[in-house]
Amino acid sequence: MKVVVTGGTGMIGRKLIDSLLAMPELIDRDGNMAEVTAITAFDVVAPNPPLPDDPRLTIVTGEISDAEAVEALIDDDTDTVFHLAAVVSAQAEEDFDLGMRVNLDGTRITLERCRALGHVPRVVYASSVAAFGGNMPDVINDTVTPNPQTTYGVTKVIGEYLIDDYSRKGFIDGRALRLPTIVVRPGRPNKAASTWASSILREPLAGHSAICPVKEESKMWMLSPRRVVESFRHAQVLDAVAWGPHRVVNLPGVTGSVTESLQALSRAGGNSARARVTFEHDPFIQEIVDGWANTFETARGLEMGFKSDTGLDEIVNVFLEDDLPGQHVYYD
Repeated sequence: MKVVVTGGTGMIGRKLIDSLLAMPELIDRDGNMAEVTAITAFDVVAPNPPLPDDPRLTIVTGEISDAEAVEALIDDDTDTVFHLAAVVSAQAEEDFDLGMRVNLDGTRITLERCRALGHVPRVVYASSVAAFGGNMPDVINDTVTPNPQTTYGVTKVIGEYLIDDYSRKGFIDGRALRLPTIVVRPGRPNKAASTWASSILREPLAGHSAICPVKEESKMWMLSPRRVVESFRHAQVLDAVAWGPHRVVNLPGVTGSVTESLQALSRAGGNSARARVTFEHDPFIQEIVDGWANTFETARGLEMGFKSDTGLDEIVNVFLEDDLPGQHVYYD
């Protein structure tokens, strides 16, 4: 069976592809567990550092908003699409047209191509807890209506509704995951408004300084890269009956403040690591972060078998085990 990963050279895409190459089994178009024999990674940039040299893996560079490119990408052999391609939060806020073209138009083009296939592919869509904002309850449960306050969040919620409707019509077998902030992300800082949440842990543990642009009491809803990859795989293999008519789930995660993150940093790296973090307040980032929900009650996700990390110490330890040994390549 063939799997397409859009956004395949990004952090989550890379880790998902690594996992699929190591454990190449998913549910095929007939509902049976089958071997993944072909994976196509699609992104706007080539992978750096390179993805594994594996005969099952093909890398295609292009724009997700280019209908002709997507038509060639998702062919009749495709059983599953992991749709991760997106412009991140702060970048979408700064460049409205880019955010809409990639996150909204790109999603619609991807779904239309899946609709045109001669079978019903499984589509696993990366949404976000940026779906919530504005006047929110202290704890977000599964009954709270999305109210995004950023362009990024708006495009993600529209994508969720498209996943629901295309599934209702029988065009795809869709499932959408509202991702917490993924921490600790390997690599270098990106343009996401949440990039600091990884930087204040990753950089000090790698021996480098980091700047925190938000207040110490600022909180985030977080999940490790290891757990998010597990979640994407779990979402793909779940039967459609488990999803029901609403194909969206809030993923379980961990709430942590900047202060609590820095305490976990000290436990893992000592006072010298903590001393590498300084504060430079950025009102633009603070306003975005303050508008995000940070505490969730994820009964539906837990009942469906999705799992979170046990706490911030586990999140830090995942980085130490999985990514710190290779982090040096991003500084060379």
